[in-house]
Amino acid sequence: MCREATHCRIVFFYNLFITIYGLLLRLAAPFVPKAKAWRAGRHRWEAELQKKRAEGPWIWMHCASAGEFEQGKPVLEALRAAWPGHRILVSFFSPSGYEVGVKYKGADAVTYLPLDTAANARRFVSIVDPALVVFIKYDFWYQHLKAVHERGTPLLLVSALFRPGQSFFKWYGGVQRRLLQFFTWLFVQDEASVSLLKSIGVTHCSAAGDTRFDRVATITQAPAPLPLIEAFAQHGSEPILVAGSTWPEDEALIEKLPWQSGLRLIIAPHEIDIAHIDALRARFGAAAVACSELELHDSAAALRVLIIDNFGMLSRLYRYGSITYIGGGFNKSGIHNTLEAAAWGKPVIFGPNYQKFREARGLVAAGAAFSVSRSEKLAEVVDGLLAPGAGRQEASEAAARYVEQNIGATPRIIAWIQEKRLLTN
Repeated sequence: MCREATHCRIVFFYNLFITIYGLLLRLAAPFVPKAKAWRAGRHRWEAELQKKRAEGPWIWMHCASAGEFEQGKPVLEALRAAWPGHRILVSFFSPSGYEVGVKYKGADAVTYLPLDTAANARRFVSIVDPALVVFIKYDFWYQHLKAVHERGTPLLLVSALFRPGQSFFKWYGGVQRRLLQFFTWLFVQDEASVSLLKSIGVTHCSAAGDTRFDRVATITQAPAPLPLIEAFAQHGSEPILVAGSTWPEDEALIEKLPWQSGLRLIIAPHEIDIAHIDALRARFGAAAVACSELELHDSAAALRVLIIDNFGMLSRLYRYGSITYIGGGFNKSGIHNTLEAAAWGKPVIFGPNYQKFREARGLVAAGAAFSVSRSEKLAEVVDGLLAPGAGRQEASEAAARYVEQNIGATPRIIAWIQEKRLLTN
């Protein structure tokens, strides 16, 4: 009884927090563009879903943002192929994810996930009436998960990764542990996650792997052309460093490399607002140009640095690099997606905060990736990879091999769904 009362109190405070969070976003919307986008998108969700309600049956996939959407795409596309009679709904928490998702032709509907109140969650799930629900990696919204569970709808978690420091495994994590019981099955990335879950009594789980490996392998098999990037890359014989998802701390290191001679740069920052693009122009000077300003007929011979000021091409950019750099390694949240570069067979460099990323640790252990914390170390690693000898070739082969050895999560998940007969055509 005491434990149940404690649970109720925690859920009460969770609901209070969500209500306050929604109010703060409303107050911030006139002044903060992201808050404004978040609010605007959630004004429309109910009316838009009501219009499509009769088009089902629906499979609902939820992703926090654009990165998780890429992770979920292999499963989404496999579900569509295996059960073509079902429609696909994708929901997002973040505006950046939604902006990417609405351009994707493989989904029949794309929406924001409404604020996680009990009323919103019940209404959302009632309108969609999904035959199957798939959450990608994390983004655990208590009320929505509870609403799905109470309807008896199969609910899967895909490509999750658990670590001992997470609240699920702490004395205060009772609500988080209860939340995991809402899922029908948890497909996690590795056996270490399975062991952690079993240590808290969660046995409805298995190690299927990471669907991002399947996604990046697919991208490299049939890449869409990038004519402007191709034109830039073909001017000159110097090696090119492709730096993706960079933050100012990454850019401060990269700036000190010898861009005026011997090396060229394609840089795709994580934030592409005007202020950040202007800051990059200031860093790299007259030899830098933004992608939106580059024309095919321009003389690119004098250009040393190409700044990518749009979304959507990063996973295809890495093919043009001799070596790659992945940003985020100086942030608390850690590095961004290393697999998009490794899938092209490119050596990968990143900052020091990478330990919580299983694939980054694997690439380092395989000799395909290198961590740096100072500009001098970055220069040393770059020089070593570009020096005559087999170093870069060995790192490239190790990167491609690591990705190849880890594909296959998607067919394992689909086979399980088929075996359990969770969907019928």
